[in-house]
Amino acid sequence: MIKVDIFSGFLGAGKTTLIKKLIEEAYKGEKLVLIENEFGEIGIDGGFLKDAGVEINEMNSGCICCSLVGDFGKALEQVIEKFQPERILIEPSGVGKLSDIITAVENLELDEVQLNGFTTVVDAKKAKIYMKNFGEFFNNQVEHASSIILSHTADMDEAKLAKAVELLREHNTHATIIATDWEKLTGKQILDAMENKDTIEEALHMLEEEHHHHHEHHHHHEHGEVCGCGCGHDHHDHHGHHHADEVFDSIGMETTKKYTVEKIQKALEVLDDDETYGMILRAKGIVEAEDGSWIHFDYVPGEPDVRTGAAGIIGRLCVIGAGVNQEEIHKLFEI
Repeated sequence: MIKVDIFSGFLGAGKTTLIKKLIEEAYKGEKLVLIENEFGEIGIDGGFLKDAGVEINEMNSGCICCSLVGDFGKALEQVIEKFQPERILIEPSGVGKLSDIITAVENLELDEVQLNGFTTVVDAKKAKIYMKNFGEFFNNQVEHASSIILSHTADMDEAKLAKAVELLREHNTHATIIATDWEKLTGKQILDAMENKDTIEEALHMLEEEHHHHHEHHHHHEHGEVCGCGCGHDHHDHHGHHHADEVFDSIGMETTKKYTVEKIQKALEVLDDDETYGMILRAKGIVEAEDGSWIHFDYVPGEPDVRTGAAGIIGRLCVIGAGVNQEEIHKLFEI
């Protein structure tokens, strides 16, 4: 099976830089072909890619997604025949519609080709203006993305970055968003996010698994008691009782807000207040600190654990409990 990754993004968003980083750090050892089709932009420096073992099929004779749909198919078939790659990266013109490119690949009906991910690179500083002036193209790239990678976020004002994420979320609720400066992330982290192996849903799922596992095997009394509704067995269906999602609430949040260790520590200490927040059994998160480091935290009742660690792709928190007051949790973390 040949994976096809499509990288869309407006001119100057940084697609080329991102692809270079991924080739150097994430796609190592894979047989890769890059098809690029730029519209008035200089393609990736061929020499660099030859060194990385990548053959380029330069298609600078037109736009993949419009007049060249037929020829694009032929080019793709030739690439597959000639190089038998494990993965094909398509870097279409910055002004192309992502939906056209996806359709073009789907229409080829090539059995061995699997559309793997649609990544849109967005210049965080220009999201608002592009949305306003080039909405038809820009929004199409955002709406059809499975992951959205923000560029130029390093020295950006916190409120402006939060606004950019909010605007993108209005057009796409499901994509994984990377808001952290790429310098702080590894290519592998970026690829995992692009392939949706690093999402809030995934993190929540793992937390829930861990939570169930925790109760089944350890029977920690203090946790059993805070559960209230006999969660030692109810949510396992051993006795035909409630299913987990009837008893527990799990909420996942993403944020570009910056915190201090003290602030997180205080927030976790007050989570013991059942009246205000509901019965919180577990909280976990990775958020950016004001000094540029990243705060990792983990909470079980009465035991907050706060430390610093590696950067995350965007600040994220997960909270699991019974009768969780979502509004108060959002307020507590100022999200």
